[in-house]
Amino acid sequence: MKMTKLAALAAATMLAGMPAAWAEGVKVGMITTLSGGGAGLGIDARDGFMLAVKLAGRDDLDVVIEDDQRKPEIAVQLADKMIQSEKVDVLTGIIWSNLAMAVVPAAVAQGKFYLSVNAAPSALAGKGCNPNYFSVSYQNDNLHEAAGAYLAKAGFKKPFILAPNYPAGKDSLTGMKRFYTGELAGEVYTKLGQTDYAAEIAQIRASGADSVFFFLPGGMGISFMKQYADSGVNLPVVGPAFSFDQGILGAVGQAALGVKNTSQWSKDIDNAANKAFVDGFQAEYGRLPSLYAAQGFDTANLLISAMNKADVKDADAFRAALKEADFPSVRGKFSFASNNHPIQDIYVREVVMEGDVITNKIVDTAMTDHANAYVDACKM
Repeated sequence: MKMTKLAALAAATMLAGMPAAWAEGVKVGMITTLSGGGAGLGIDARDGFMLAVKLAGRDDLDVVIEDDQRKPEIAVQLADKMIQSEKVDVLTGIIWSNLAMAVVPAAVAQGKFYLSVNAAPSALAGKGCNPNYFSVSYQNDNLHEAAGAYLAKAGFKKPFILAPNYPAGKDSLTGMKRFYTGELAGEVYTKLGQTDYAAEIAQIRASGADSVFFFLPGGMGISFMKQYADSGVNLPVVGPAFSFDQGILGAVGQAALGVKNTSQWSKDIDNAANKAFVDGFQAEYGRLPSLYAAQGFDTANLLISAMNKADVKDADAFRAALKEADFPSVRGKFSFASNNHPIQDIYVREVVMEGDVITNKIVDTAMTDHANAYVDACKM
């Protein structure tokens, strides 16, 4: 029964205009986090990517998967091995921006394509952009920009903001402040991987804040939200999806109910590709998909759409095919800005209970056809 359902979903998601003969095969190196802190994010990105490959029935797409352990030095070693020994055509999979900064510039300098399932630091969107680098997720600032816009629209006057001290954390607060220009009750950078937030919560309590914005992905967000709920500080919480996505909510529990979070994807986006993805992911893996899974799924389908049009050995033609983004995104509208980062809508979601499942539902649209702040600095 499971395979029958997946076969039906595969038929529903086949790309239009598939040629009679597929292009020469493509070898993909996926470097992602599969162990330790943040492993759930990499597992979801991997599973979403591989589901798309399975539904498309592509036996000409070879995927080599390795665990970066969330360590930049390991990611660099794996990238070198994949490029030199495995002879991959395309790299993908990195979740964390510090790892992306360690891997991507060298990979694209060697003529490899890099398709990002998640990390999209500002340094790779502006002056450091490259024709072979495509972010299929967002630009790091985007969801934080949307949260800042929502805080302003909702009438909050004095938020307290915090994020980890690494590239994505800095992009987060920069993006938030780009669209929320009012007074801040406080601004704090925490240690990457931190689990004890007693000091930061005490600062929030004493700050006179009327709300809290935070970006703490993976286990950091779980730890913070549980401690925040237990602290008795009862200020509204707004943030990007990363700390309130499906893979996180089960661990956070009811402490997250009512939180508003911003995302370019949600399981209730009403289009055929998204319905097929959500149903297919549940059928294949027995759980609801997360944002990371959705990004992995779209990344694979972008790659397949390029394979339908060009041979990866013809770099110019393959690059042009990627740029067209001719695939049915689970997000609906999707295109690339001139710096190869998405133009897309960003939504406000609320954490709710649906039966006995804690999840998100869309309650507003924060931004429409939003690109990124670094387009003009990219000179390709």
